[in-house]
Amino acid sequence: MINSVQPSTTHTKTPKTNSALLAFLFACVLTLHPQCALSLTSLATAGQQTAPRDGQKDFDFNIGVWHTHIRRILDPFSASSASMELNGTVTVRKIWDGRAQLEEIEADGPKGHWEGLTLFLYNPESHQWTQSFIDSKVGILTTPIIGSFKDGRGELFAQETFHDKSVLIRGVWSDIATDSHHFEESFSNDGGKTWSPAFIADLTRETETAAPAASPAGMKLTRTAKEEHRDESQPEGQHDFDFDLGTWKTHSTRLLHPLTGSATWVDMDGATIVKKVWDGRANLAEYKADGSAGPIELISLRWFNPTTHEWNVDFATPNVGTLGIPAIGQFKNGRGDFYDYESISGKSVLVRFSIWKTGSDTAQSEQAFSDDGGKTWEVNWINKYTRIKN
Repeated sequence: MINSVQPSTTHTKTPKTNSALLAFLFACVLTLHPQCALSLTSLATAGQQTAPRDGQKDFDFNIGVWHTHIRRILDPFSASSASMELNGTVTVRKIWDGRAQLEEIEADGPKGHWEGLTLFLYNPESHQWTQSFIDSKVGILTTPIIGSFKDGRGELFAQETFHDKSVLIRGVWSDIATDSHHFEESFSNDGGKTWSPAFIADLTRETETAAPAASPAGMKLTRTAKEEHRDESQPEGQHDFDFDLGTWKTHSTRLLHPLTGSATWVDMDGATIVKKVWDGRANLAEYKADGSAGPIELISLRWFNPTTHEWNVDFATPNVGTLGIPAIGQFKNGRGDFYDYESISGKSVLVRFSIWKTGSDTAQSEQAFSDDGGKTWEVNWINKYTRIKN
């Protein structure tokens, strides 16, 4: 959740002089022994490592609107080659000032219509990408695959459960060209020695359509009959976050050291932008504020589970570049409460994120921690929003 963000601080220590090293260098000056030259060269190059390549633009090839042909292998480890083929459209656009991408998938096959949402986040510290996926029918975030690109090929990995057994997952982006690319997800049940394809997609760029920029409401400018029908059949609770859509002036107060007895609060001012995505089954909130404790930026993905009628709320920061543990909950009497357990300063803590409307153009959210299983709560982050009208 959002309180995990702490302004970075750097502590510099003066290195201690190594007397043995000084003696060695002094001897080298006196004797000019050949071994000294070798040792001095080693000392000069010690600690010099090639800086990791910045891969933030590695997924830029993926931006746009694509026709996709998908083949899903029903059981990758079975001797049977039974599979299912689908055809559809994939739309990918940059978000969060280019530090992330949002992918929306629509496809049709023998079992009807299928949709998915993928969030790509870049971690500048590890120089890796995280690829997180949600199926519209299930509404659950899958285990993200994580990895990087090398020589024009992206490989991302994760561990997952398939048929009650632990397997490795590998997602590979390859054959990347201006107007086409290939994605393949494979499973391994032998520690990566062999891989069995489970999901294969070939994508070809749609030539007449560019990747759409999100409208103020985050919706497409034109609507199909399928989308109109979807609106009529939307489950209860899917519109609970609609009041939060828009651009908001945000004043935040934050407790610097929660659950320590501290009463040191800091103020921050900034803006929050919330856009509807995935035809209303999800929304994206971008928060940016600054204050005496330093600047903070966040992105929050909120998505609806049509089976449980609950919302999931998850956060990421620019320096981490991966989603955390989603908080899960629902709205009651206009207030949304979402809960999860997290490790805070090495201690397992129950976290609550709440949000509610306070007026026609005002709203509030807060975060609270509990270290006694929810018996008592300490609020540590309060956000007050005022809508910015065009």
